[in-house]
Amino acid sequence: MKAEKLALAAVACLAAFAQGLFAAESGSGAYLLGIKGQGAGITPPPGLFFSNQIYSYSGSVGGSIPFEGGGVGVGVKGQPTVDIASILWVTNTSVLGGNLGFTATVPVGQVNINAQVAGLSARDDVFTFGDPSFGAFVGHHSGKVHSQFGATLFLPIGDYQDGDLANLAKHRAAADVFSAVTWFDPESGVDFSNTVGITFNARNTATDYTTGTEFHWEGSLTKKITPQFSAGVVGYYYKQLTADSGPGTAVLGDFKGEVSALGLTAGYDFMAGNTPVSTRVRYYHEFSAKSRLEGDAVFVSVSMPLSIFK
Repeated sequence: MKAEKLALAAVACLAAFAQGLFAAESGSGAYLLGIKGQGAGITPPPGLFFSNQIYSYSGSVGGSIPFEGGGVGVGVKGQPTVDIASILWVTNTSVLGGNLGFTATVPVGQVNINAQVAGLSARDDVFTFGDPSFGAFVGHHSGKVHSQFGATLFLPIGDYQDGDLANLAKHRAAADVFSAVTWFDPESGVDFSNTVGITFNARNTATDYTTGTEFHWEGSLTKKITPQFSAGVVGYYYKQLTADSGPGTAVLGDFKGEVSALGLTAGYDFMAGNTPVSTRVRYYHEFSAKSRLEGDAVFVSVSMPLSIFK
């Protein structure tokens, strides 16, 4: 039993060492790629709104970490499934000619991590809550063009266990500054949306690791096929602008993460009594990944108004 425990401890250490394959600590950012798509720049009328998104991802990364006398072959596979509940409050307050709005989001879900290092393997999984986020934005409308400009703050107060392979929380404060623009033609039902943002990361106080500054773009082109049903294409691009710093960053050198994704989306709107409900599915296939996981992501979302202000 003692030898078995020592072997498991060794595997866990090596698996943690395999995280050196990633740029950005744990291989992902505080901002969730693909979370914004169709209608991203459209601000609803003043009121209180609820949305819920279920996010499922499966990705992997493999390679070799330099070691004395050669290299150590490693591979990591991650499978998070997360429920993301959000409240949107659009106020009657005018700022710079647009409506001031606020958001609050809480993620809860399961994360599974499998790591293989030099023929040994380790697995970790957890069901817990992640870091909540709070945002503020200003929304404008000008004919068919709708835009939002704002920032989102991620608070490092989720359930984080230092040394575990599987963590939903990042345990680092981060701020994402974004701009979203949507061109929507009600007559043709065509929606063309783009979101760009930059995420600034603070240090993870548990690991003394600082993730570099990150850029993200998300795009969506959809068309209404019927008054209720719409479909189209989606995509995103991510690139780390500055390198990480802190313990372990010199293992593979000064590298930065990058990934692209393309996919499909479909949405259906209906009335639940007197309440309009919007549902949507988005699928993304990633490619050309560097120093991060590469895989497939699915979002299933539902949104509705809770109260419209007068």
